[in-house]
Amino acid sequence: MIGSNDKTMSHLSTGRLNVNHMKELAKHELLECLDKCMGSKAIVWDHELVGIFGLVADYLLLKEHQVIQMFELRPGRLPAITATHVIYLTRTKLSLMDTIADNLLNEDKKPSIAAKNGREFHVIFVPRRSILCERKLQVLGVYGNLNTISEYGVELFALDSDVLSMEWQNCFQEIYVDNDYTSLFHSAKALMTLQTLYGIIPNVFGLGKSAKVVFDLMTKMRKELSGSEPQITPQIDQLLLIDRSVDLLTPLMTQTTYEGLLDEMFGITHTTIKVPPEKFVHHNSANDGQTSEETIEGPTEAKQFHLNSSEELFVKLRDISFKSVGPTLRTSAKALTQQYDERHNAKTVRQIRQFVDKLPALQSARKSQSNHTSMAELIKEVTDEESFYETIQTEHQFVNCIETDKTSPYIEDCIAKVDPLVKILRLICIQSFANNGLKSKVIEFYKREILQTYGYQHILTFNNLEKVGLIRNSGTYSHRVYNVLRKTLKLTVQGVNELSPTDIAYVHSGYAPLSVRLAQYLDHPGWRAITDVLKTLPEPTIEETQHMAPGLRKRRNSGASIQTGVIEDQKLIAVFFLGGCTYTEISALRFLSQKEGFNADFIVITTNIINGKTFLQSLTHLPLK
Repeated sequence: MIGSNDKTMSHLSTGRLNVNHMKELAKHELLECLDKCMGSKAIVWDHELVGIFGLVADYLLLKEHQVIQMFELRPGRLPAITATHVIYLTRTKLSLMDTIADNLLNEDKKPSIAAKNGREFHVIFVPRRSILCERKLQVLGVYGNLNTISEYGVELFALDSDVLSMEWQNCFQEIYVDNDYTSLFHSAKALMTLQTLYGIIPNVFGLGKSAKVVFDLMTKMRKELSGSEPQITPQIDQLLLIDRSVDLLTPLMTQTTYEGLLDEMFGITHTTIKVPPEKFVHHNSANDGQTSEETIEGPTEAKQFHLNSSEELFVKLRDISFKSVGPTLRTSAKALTQQYDERHNAKTVRQIRQFVDKLPALQSARKSQSNHTSMAELIKEVTDEESFYETIQTEHQFVNCIETDKTSPYIEDCIAKVDPLVKILRLICIQSFANNGLKSKVIEFYKREILQTYGYQHILTFNNLEKVGLIRNSGTYSHRVYNVLRKTLKLTVQGVNELSPTDIAYVHSGYAPLSVRLAQYLDHPGWRAITDVLKTLPEPTIEETQHMAPGLRKRRNSGASIQTGVIEDQKLIAVFFLGGCTYTEISALRFLSQKEGFNADFIVITTNIINGKTFLQSLTHLPLK
């Protein structure tokens, strides 16, 4: 269940910021919560938390702390439990309280087994105790069955050496549809934790209402500390808070990087991907020549892989365009073959021993090569389809402001063919954004066609899309905002070279994410050069300096800089996406930091990772298949 990807986390300490400290903090907090219960333990997991805690600890570590059983939270009677303590690890959702109550009431029906064993029940809320949930347990009559109620107050989890996530699903929907700002409070707490570990961030910039709320909460929390913050030299130079509502277009665009496409097609959850097994049949044969039954009959279960920077080949592949994946894999395979061929040149015992010492790494590299070749084949099957090309072409017509003011024949054809609704809604929302809203007759046409084809329950879907501004009436705009953004910030680039890119627009085959363009302009020439552009974006704009002791200011030519080999003038900017970010935005920021002449490195912080499908699905409780 938990922690299968916790084999090694050494890659977390390889970036400009050693985010392994965040993982160690999360692990320490978890073990502290568990160790409060003396004796054997059984953990009952809220299923949404299993993958998250897999980023924190593996089963062997939990076993060392007397966790002998683990189950997924389900209605009905608990499985046979031999542990003294039953610990529920759960999010603060009222529906989950119903399930916990169902478990406990079924335990009461057992003929005093629990009483004889002295079994105790505990609830640990993630990330914070909820009075509403506790009240629900009282109403359901099981509050008295619980020996303790506590909280696991960790907000940030390390996904990679340069990516931290709160893993707060549906964050954007909670803020802009439900008007629930809980995630923003925890975002501020997450930043306070970050500053506790890595020092006060001197300069804070931000765009959007959510950014202002988070900064104000941070300021209030700092005042409450009354100067008792750890006195640490800052490791992060700037913080950029980006409200997702500032850039609604980027999540809707089809991602065309390797990692982005994998997420679009199969979904990457907590760095784990599950893919169809057909392309991986060759992995089921053992090296000793024996063939498993699964190979003979065909694989039945999805293949699961962990994607992070601990894998050398994945680091080369993840941020490149899908058009570059084939050449990169061929180059990697050729280099691997050459290394294997070195065994023919091993004549002496010493040379043979050197090759044998390298063999485990070569075998691991060969397995990685095979896995990613199979995943690339799965991607190619989709990208070779005519519908994929037509969708990309339509998106780029829209973002280049070509025929955006009338109904799209391609969207009409997609509705007529009953294509996946999420695909159609993405295109409509892109058209709306690029045209600065749609005419009433265009909106009514799309709405009528979709409701008649996919069902009238999707009136709610349209209501939510209009509420958050993804679909708008062009009459609400006094001027063409998108045209100004596109031309001033160069959001579209013609003839982009995807094989050897020179601009971040390669991540969407010619469209540059607005959010990343803003980060790029922040470093050079500075936001004061684009003041007029910023005024067209959702307000307010933040530009603040956080007070700290003068002696804590970062010194150039420090020992730390010499040891890490970092250029002394290279800034480190933390970009916090409030409402989710995409893998292409992460790839674009990595590209910028490696670009010659660029003066900053980035670390990405986000409430959650999103793509067009998950972004739109979060805005409605109805499935968008």
